[in-house]
Amino acid sequence: KAVVSTQSTGEFKEQRENPDENEEWAEFTDEEGYGRYLDLHEAYDQFVNLKHATKIDYLTYLTSFDRFFEFPKEKKLTSDYKKYLGTLRDYLVGFMERINPLMNFEKERERIHDDFEEKWEMGTFPGWGRDPTSAMKTGNILDLTPFDSPEELASLGLDRLKTALQALNLKCGGTLMERAQRLFSTKGRDLNDLDPSVYAKSKKSMEESVRQQEVALLEAFVYHYTELLSEQRAGTRENVERRQARTADEVDDDEDEDVVEEDDDDEDVVPYNPKNLPLGWDGKPIPYWLYKLHGLNLYFNCEICGNFKYRGPKAFQRHFAEWRHAHGMRCLNIPNTAHFANVTLIEDARALWEKIRAEKNKEKFQKEYEEEFEDSHGNVVSRKVFNDLKRQGLL
Repeated sequence: KAVVSTQSTGEFKEQRENPDENEEWAEFTDEEGYGRYLDLHEAYDQFVNLKHATKIDYLTYLTSFDRFFEFPKEKKLTSDYKKYLGTLRDYLVGFMERINPLMNFEKERERIHDDFEEKWEMGTFPGWGRDPTSAMKTGNILDLTPFDSPEELASLGLDRLKTALQALNLKCGGTLMERAQRLFSTKGRDLNDLDPSVYAKSKKSMEESVRQQEVALLEAFVYHYTELLSEQRAGTRENVERRQARTADEVDDDEDEDVVEEDDDDEDVVPYNPKNLPLGWDGKPIPYWLYKLHGLNLYFNCEICGNFKYRGPKAFQRHFAEWRHAHGMRCLNIPNTAHFANVTLIEDARALWEKIRAEKNKEKFQKEYEEEFEDSHGNVVSRKVFNDLKRQGLL
């Protein structure tokens, strides 16, 4: 019986070293991390060596290895491409068998076949669309029921006989009478009973169709199992990015830590963290100097955000442009402009908004004092003075 363990790493390693006689443990490579990640290096090596493949790095390959529809159809019929698909399919199926041995793989295989056959018949399988000329050829098939002799067929002309022969995948050359006799010989007969010599590349076309279907079926398997392993695929990409970002010293340190962890029985114990420091990407507390450098020991309260507390000055300054602060300002009917940067109290925000509105009102055009009039002597006065002089009869 196969066993999939959900235990901690320490218990898992201990049981691997002292296995039960009746248990058969799944084998994983170091790259696979006990079933958490995919190891597609073998398939990647075959892909980059394909004659017409675009040379990409391993990280890009993890994102695009199932985009078979981007590969030219005429380049998919090579033996190297089929071998590459077989390697990729075998690995994905084998990986799924190791991490989920209780899955009904026979049922999955039948489901893939049924779905593939349906899409293939409809011509909707990705990357293998039906030839647009096939519908035209089907429409050119000629009904031979009204014709009793090759001579009657010959009356249709060379072009019509040619299209009718092409629709049946028969040779379309020769004189008018030869074409009519060749077409009339199919009347009332099964095409499979005809002489193979009358077919135009019949065997070659059939063999090519079979090869296309075999290659497309391999792609269908990869599509299906890639979807089932989407979580492991995303984790693999993140793991590769993280490993590529490490320096040589960090790699050496990790190797030294792995050696120490093999002898450590308490490796799954919660890390010692008396100062309650934030945890880094490795699950361990960040250094105290880094904690102080970023000011993570400081908390900033914002009343506009509903008394939400921000840890560190960097997060505090960034929050003024984020949705929480913008929503609080919108509830106060105050625009979230640069004037209100570093304003966290509702009272201060409202007072500043009233001050800004008052200043804007002062800048508005006031007819009473700023509109100018000219009297009969050419003197320029304001509107108010002009009206006063007019009422006094001095104008």
